[in-house]
Amino acid sequence: MTLAVAIQMDPMDGIDIEGDSTFVLALEAQKRGFALFHYLPSHLSFRDGRVIAKANPMEVRREQNNHFNFDETQEIDLSLMDVVLMRQDPPFDMAYITATHILEHVMDTTLVVNNPVSVRNAPEKLFVTHFEGVMPPTLISSDPVEIKAFREEYKDIIIKPLYGNGGAGVFHLSPGDENMGSLVEMFSEIFREPMIVQRYVPEVRQGDKRIILVDGKVVGAINRVPAAGEARSNMHVGGRPEKSSLTMREEEICETIGPVLEERGLIFVGIDVIGGYLTEINVTSPTGLQEINHFDEACLEATIWDAIERKLT
Repeated sequence: MTLAVAIQMDPMDGIDIEGDSTFVLALEAQKRGFALFHYLPSHLSFRDGRVIAKANPMEVRREQNNHFNFDETQEIDLSLMDVVLMRQDPPFDMAYITATHILEHVMDTTLVVNNPVSVRNAPEKLFVTHFEGVMPPTLISSDPVEIKAFREEYKDIIIKPLYGNGGAGVFHLSPGDENMGSLVEMFSEIFREPMIVQRYVPEVRQGDKRIILVDGKVVGAINRVPAAGEARSNMHVGGRPEKSSLTMREEEICETIGPVLEERGLIFVGIDVIGGYLTEINVTSPTGLQEINHFDEACLEATIWDAIERKLT
């Protein structure tokens, strides 16, 4: 199968080719003989009923500081592409949401991965709330009274932005910490949205597990252990990746959410599980492929493209 693939993502010169999941998706697509086009979200436009992008035909290679070539920029009609990969990094803000609205217009002719309607309706931390019995005790609110009451009940808590990403703005407030009032005031001044408050799960010291699902089925997992003195396990802030497999509880969580992911056209999803609790369902631009490939001697990007090709036959 020969496909034309447009990748909506961040600038190519800024990616880490040893860790970036979009890069290996592009490598696998090129290996299969697909034509690749790269464009930035800012170069996506809707004009007179057409969805267009100023894009560059692209070749990729695993060579540090020489990992891509662009041909001359051209205007492409995304309705004529076979596949669009929506792979720009969050934040999940109005620009991100607008891009989903624009890409929705090409869904009759082009497979958009992940489904932009479902992406728009599944913010990472809110989507989890639709599944019973999988989250730690959680409050989503801007009300200082509610937040204070939640802390009085659970003592040890995490506060983070509802639409944050990459571990940014995540605070651990232990029982004796006196900064909660100032922190809630600061969040209220910076963000218009409610904040998310959760009971601290101490098992995070043993790791935050990233599990990859393709078409609702588990294909791999990796454990991310936070650095000493750090509440976050994200690898870009010092988290250490470890080989991992699923516990029975994690398998139950995946069996609960998997059919919904498949039904909504969320082909490539990464979920985060801490101490048997599901904390996020990442549908915007999931990561972790290269780390899992390394430990499991796998090729998850091939599994993803196999799933995409099945959708097109």
